[in-house]
Amino acid sequence: MLFFKTKPIDTVSMRKNPSSPFTLIIFGASGDLTRRKLIPAVFNLYRQNLLPEEFSVVGFARSAYSDENFREQLQIALTADGDLPETDQTRWSEFARRLFYHQGRYDDPADYQSLAEKLETMGPSSEPGGNYLFYLATPPDAVPKVARQIKHANLARPGSQTPWSRIIVEKPFGDDLESAQKLNQQLTKVFQENQIFRIDHYLGKETVQNLLVFRFANAIFEPIWNNHFVDHVQIAVTETLGVETRGAFYDQSGAIRDIVQNHMMHLLSLIAMESPVSLDAGSIHDEKVKVLKSLRPLPIECVGQNVVRGQYAAGVIAGQEVVEYRREPEVSADSRTETFVAMKLLVDNWRWAGVPFYLRTGKRLPVRITEIGIHFKSIPEVLFNAKQFGTIPPNLLTIRIQPNEGISMQFQVKVPGPQMQIHPYNMDFSYMDSFRESPPDAYERLLLDAVLGDTTLFARNDEVEAAWAFLTPILCSCAEQKTELLQYPAGSWGPQEGDALIERDGRKWYLTRRQKQKK
Repeated sequence: MLFFKTKPIDTVSMRKNPSSPFTLIIFGASGDLTRRKLIPAVFNLYRQNLLPEEFSVVGFARSAYSDENFREQLQIALTADGDLPETDQTRWSEFARRLFYHQGRYDDPADYQSLAEKLETMGPSSEPGGNYLFYLATPPDAVPKVARQIKHANLARPGSQTPWSRIIVEKPFGDDLESAQKLNQQLTKVFQENQIFRIDHYLGKETVQNLLVFRFANAIFEPIWNNHFVDHVQIAVTETLGVETRGAFYDQSGAIRDIVQNHMMHLLSLIAMESPVSLDAGSIHDEKVKVLKSLRPLPIECVGQNVVRGQYAAGVIAGQEVVEYRREPEVSADSRTETFVAMKLLVDNWRWAGVPFYLRTGKRLPVRITEIGIHFKSIPEVLFNAKQFGTIPPNLLTIRIQPNEGISMQFQVKVPGPQMQIHPYNMDFSYMDSFRESPPDAYERLLLDAVLGDTTLFARNDEVEAAWAFLTPILCSCAEQKTELLQYPAGSWGPQEGDALIERDGRKWYLTRRQKQKK
């Protein structure tokens, strides 16, 4: 048995559940996000006794609901989605008494004043008004309006510790560097940075959080996590779905804005970052920003060589015929919005110099998967990699974010028998197999962290701007290109040029795609 040296790491004290009363105010409460994600997440936290005894939820939207109508609509939605089993009806009745509704418009001061009066009466006697957590499940253009009205209604409480006031903002955080900077300026006129929680649900996924533990709590990986041993890194975020009901929004954004700027930049920075000095939010954000600022800029003449953009045509997904992107509802008939992108990036620092990071994302691809592949360098072409054995595949470490969350390590073994036959084998860790339960929903963790005031799993302003600073010149270059977007059939892996991007470097796309095990 081999014993490796231990590596000292920072540890975190036992997590404390929030004890102070609070009110969650959801703007856009009649929308899909509230029904599908937010209320189920809060209800699950309540069922697990992770919330304080005194809390409430107030929905704010233009629809004309009473408190009772609001509760009934949410109950119907949760039941239909399977989030409310028959055995939980009693708990739901207890929870529903904490749900309230306030009709209002995003830009009407009178509606916010009446909201403030309502919140004041709901606060416990020990803390008049209580603590406020504002969640903006609204269209992006409504965010500045809502923030301003919160300020005018004296609900923002900048810098106040007790009672506190915080705001959660959904992506997108702007659509380029200039708009992101403007949005940050608008928000910081109302709230201080430590009160602003820019939410990206990817950061709440258990496997994304596990990246820090995997890298910095295991002495065997960190010494080889560099350009001396790693040949390249692949990050894939693929979807089988099209734009569904998001045609109008998606046609103004595209794959780079919708997926690369947030999800993929977060994954890249967590994979490439240096060890933070501690596990506090500031230290982790500092290291992520350093990675983003180390990305080698792509001059206009290099964008075409390192970025492939495509748009899905008609095809077949899971045996069903689907229409081309330009025939989707609320999508322009001559749209030049990309639904697929493959990119080659370089991180110019001592750890990663010369190691390419290949990113691939797209809609209407064959499978839904989010996966990070760390491809190690090949062994020398001697001994077992000599001609008589054939080419031996390099070692591969795969981190599966979704589905079938887990980690897989591919290494070479001898096949039993008289001959020296070598075969790759995957040593696999699965969350479901190991812990007998699926990881909790990302929104549960993120909402709980926001109540606790922990910004670690949220995006900081300079992190958002650093990602946009790298991607905005690429977007501008793509917008100036006069050629038609590359077409790929729905159900394929994207345009052939996406394969050529990595193949001309002598590499190929690879996905582990572990099959889900039966319970």
